Amino acid sequence: MDRKIPRVATQPEGDWDEHDDLDQLYRRYAPWLGAMLRRRFGRGIDADADDLVQETYARLAPHDPSTIERPQALLMRVASNLAKDLLRRRAVRARHAQQVQREPDTAQTVSSALEVLLVKEAILAIPEAYLDVFILRRFHGLTYEQIATRCGLTVKGVEWRLARAVEHALAAQAGLSGRSDT
Repeated sequence: MDRKIPRVATQPEGDWDEHDDLDQLYRRYAPWLGAMLRRRFGRGIDADADDLVQETYARLAPHDPSTIERPQALLMRVASNLAKDLLRRRAVRARHAQQVQREPDTAQTVSSALEVLLVKEAILAIPEAYLDVFILRRFHGLTYEQIATRCGLTVKGVEWRLARAVEHALAAQAGLSGRSDT
């Protein structure tokens, strides 16, 4: 039985010459590395295997290729770490996407809150003389007669003040809306 003795870390791998440059290292091992990544990580990174190979070599670019004794082992370690990081990021994104789907639409909530704020500011911009009539009518639901009795006004006076209050509120809201666009 012919057993192979495992290579010692101090021996160069196969036909690797310590004087080869990064380009030769890429040409020699890139197809092998892509195949190994696909085999090891399966469908999870199949479409990204070539990108991971490129990133692996980009990570090695600042280093001197002549100092690499076992290029396949180093390439596989770097590529495996990159693949694990990719899969981890995808899992985090998937969890985040599920959480976002369960939560109400944030943009719609913010938009609604902004609209409520603009309406409140528009109401607060109504002069005091008209504000009491407006609040009694819109928020307390009192009739014109009830407001007139409570405020000591005529029904026509209530109608006139309510019309002025609405005009002020609309003008204030238009002014506030225009100001938020600039």
